[in-house]
Amino acid sequence: MPAVTATTETSGYRLTDEQQMLRDAVRVLAEERIAPRAAEIDKTGEFPWDVKELLANHDILALPFPERFGGIGGELLSVCVAIEEISRVCATSGLILAVQELASLPLRMAGTEEQQQRWVPDLAAGRKLIVFALTEAEAGSDAAAIRTRAIRDGNDYVITGEKRFISQGSVADLVTVFAVTDPTADRHRNLSVFIVPTDSKGFNVTRTEHKMGIRGSPTAELSFDRVRVPVDHRIGQEGAGFALAMKTFERSRPGIAAQAVGIAQGALDVAARYATERKQFGKAIGELQMVQAMLADMDAATEAARQLLYKACTEIEAGSPDAGRWAALCKLVAGDAAMRVTTDDVQVLGGYGYIDEFPVERMMRDAKITQLYEGTQQIQRIVVARALLARQH
Repeated sequence: MPAVTATTETSGYRLTDEQQMLRDAVRVLAEERIAPRAAEIDKTGEFPWDVKELLANHDILALPFPERFGGIGGELLSVCVAIEEISRVCATSGLILAVQELASLPLRMAGTEEQQQRWVPDLAAGRKLIVFALTEAEAGSDAAAIRTRAIRDGNDYVITGEKRFISQGSVADLVTVFAVTDPTADRHRNLSVFIVPTDSKGFNVTRTEHKMGIRGSPTAELSFDRVRVPVDHRIGQEGAGFALAMKTFERSRPGIAAQAVGIAQGALDVAARYATERKQFGKAIGELQMVQAMLADMDAATEAARQLLYKACTEIEAGSPDAGRWAALCKLVAGDAAMRVTTDDVQVLGGYGYIDEFPVERMMRDAKITQLYEGTQQIQRIVVARALLARQH
């Protein structure tokens, strides 16, 4: 009987000196420049353009992109370290980098050299933002149920349909759109991918959502009313869209795991500090064993999620054939850890945790989305289980 688990030889996942320097630099920037803005971003629900410019000016948005196009050429682990550190203080701000990474992945993986030269330099410099438009009202977890159509018309495609729950959809310059190009093909071979500029005729933002968390990141519904784009805006071959989406998730789900780890760590920092300062029964509550037990569990959950994330990044970067499983594992564990840690954090702070005098209620609201987007936790479990069972054959 074959082994239930398998490993891939990698060089390990300790941070390099450069990655540690990156972590420390982003942490200082986040604490000094982003943390003071976090509560206001959440309260107003407005996209933080100043934070976007801050990340662009410090080359943080350049991290995922190749050096030949003005990027930094950072490995997946480096990108995730940056997302984690920003998300420690503001999940909305961490999502700016995560979405730029996610939405540009199809272009970077399957785009021609000419296409990359056309769009990547502006993305790396932060001059333009790009978003990922896969989800529809009737096509959430079942991505293959997409109804948006792209019909070939000479040297153009005409795109018609609607996309739902698109992160940063109302502030983007470019949209990576998945649409059906051959309705007669198998449902996993009928999608294609297109880059659509948001100034295209027929493109509209029809609504933005009022959300529980990540309120400064506008979640939008996008409408494509006979939007015409040239053939050279198609990324990859016709019919390759579903496969490209799945390959994208192998590298983007760790970014959401990083956001979750950052939220959990930020909440833990607040709880630990509060436990040393708050006094009840004549002593700091951190001296009470039940509070200590909660803090220990929070620390264990956060660190376990972080170590799995870092390991997953190195496995995926090394080309592991199990990349989809690693991506799903780290998102599953980190998302659940963030929700559990932030909920316990509110408990440690008691009534103060329930009001906005402290950031933990915001962190708890922000944490929930990490269990939902880029595949729900149930989808991650399906991916992991299928990979596990496939080894038995």
